[in-house]
Amino acid sequence: MNILHFATHRPVAVSMLTLAVLLFGWVSQSRLSVTLLPDLSYPTATVRTEYAGAAPAEIETLISKPVEEALGLVRGVRRVQSVSKAGQSDVTLEFDWGTQMDLAVLDIREKLDPLELPEEAARPIVLRVDPSSDPVLRYGLSLSADAQSEDPALALKRLRRVAEDSLQKPLEAIAGVAAVKVSGGLEEEVQIALDQAQLDRLQISPDLVIRRLQEENVNLSGGRVDEGTLAYLVRTRNQFRSLGDMQQLILRDVDGRQILLRDVAEVRHGHKERTAIIRIDGREAVELAIFREGDGNTVAVAKAVNARLEHLRKGLPEELQLSPLSDQSQFIEDAISGVLQAGVLGGLLAVLVLYLFLADAWATLVIAIAIPVSIIASFVLMYASGLSLNIMSLGGLALAIGLLIDSAIVVLESIARRLQQGEERQAAAQTGTRLVALAITASTLTTIAVFFPMVFVEGIAGQLFADQALVVSGTLLISLIVALTQIPMLASRQREPAPLRPATPIQGEHLARRSLSGLRFHLLESLPSLLLRIPVGLFRLGAWLLG
Repeated sequence: MNILHFATHRPVAVSMLTLAVLLFGWVSQSRLSVTLLPDLSYPTATVRTEYAGAAPAEIETLISKPVEEALGLVRGVRRVQSVSKAGQSDVTLEFDWGTQMDLAVLDIREKLDPLELPEEAARPIVLRVDPSSDPVLRYGLSLSADAQSEDPALALKRLRRVAEDSLQKPLEAIAGVAAVKVSGGLEEEVQIALDQAQLDRLQISPDLVIRRLQEENVNLSGGRVDEGTLAYLVRTRNQFRSLGDMQQLILRDVDGRQILLRDVAEVRHGHKERTAIIRIDGREAVELAIFREGDGNTVAVAKAVNARLEHLRKGLPEELQLSPLSDQSQFIEDAISGVLQAGVLGGLLAVLVLYLFLADAWATLVIAIAIPVSIIASFVLMYASGLSLNIMSLGGLALAIGLLIDSAIVVLESIARRLQQGEERQAAAQTGTRLVALAITASTLTTIAVFFPMVFVEGIAGQLFADQALVVSGTLLISLIVALTQIPMLASRQREPAPLRPATPIQGEHLARRSLSGLRFHLLESLPSLLLRIPVGLFRLGAWLLG
């Protein structure tokens, strides 16, 4: 049994298959990630090594050159360059497009492990340039205008403490959130100001002070104690609990006298050196930047974070204000909504133009049904291919709307011609579709041959337009299947068949004029009535748009 016979003689089965595809498409659409652009992955990685106090010449000799020589053996590296500056070395590696960067980063770390660098240098870290690493949301925590009488330093410390304790930890527990970065304000720390004169008089070096602080401020495992069937874990805890404990730290004995830390230094509460200053409406504040996971849904993560912040805002003191600074999801939703509206409007205009030309409500309805079926079914292919809903993929759907109805029009016109020649409805549906099946298949494949090679383009252009090419190609293939199954099935189910009359030469000429190849003759013949329908159709469309 061929596909045409199945489509015309098994309408219930075809309808159930269509409904199943629509259901799968709806579920796939709900699980697609919503982003502004396709996932862009630049094939670059930077190895950063910090060496405090070293000059650029020393950085180049001791760090940059050894790192370059070690990383030159990494697979897929196309170019290696370094920048050496005071206290820091940056070695940048460029890979071939299409390189799996996750595997490349692992290879880089393997090459760095046996590398011998100066002991004073920090451990090299691998950084990746990722456009999707920008924060999804940015919120500011500040004092209200009537609460500025508080000491500015204490207020900034309080804001930082509230942001870290009451907001950062709950937000990081949300599914899809990779990290929450707090910046601004004053970050508390304990500062020890050494008195150099006292150190020289007592012959105590700063290294001794650092070593004694490390030795006395410990929290280490002390082993295990077994008692019968129970096992107890033992820990050695000797951490400082207050500034007084630190001041009483014994450094050494001098002539039978214990030298304490307070004798050679001042221990006080302070704050770390400020690297960022955040202001909201002229007042200093603390910023919370929320980052999503690599495969997270930007819109879904933003909604979850906003809902959680609404709950957390109720537990904040009244004098604290939590205000949004930027919301990437809002821009994405506006862009996606604009593309969706353009696609829907384009589909409606396509249906309207078809009705004006065909002047047949049933034929227009058959073709109109093919549009949403093809679009919704394409979501299944997008989900299976790992694509996301972005302006490029949705632009491909909008572009495909104008292309996918071509096959349906050709099939429907061929079926109408067979009906006018007196064939039975089911036979006309099979014969008419069979006559043009090869032609519409060749036409669809020709269009796909134009778009699909874009998938193999390398670079940023390939990553941007690959989604669009895949969506257009997949949607056109689905539209071809719809034209060969659903269109003949619906055409064979029309309740009011056209009157069966034997074909005459005059009627045959008239049918030729109605065919797609002779459509220009039909337009000239029906131009007066067409000119009357266009204003009416535009008036109805304008009334619908204006509500």
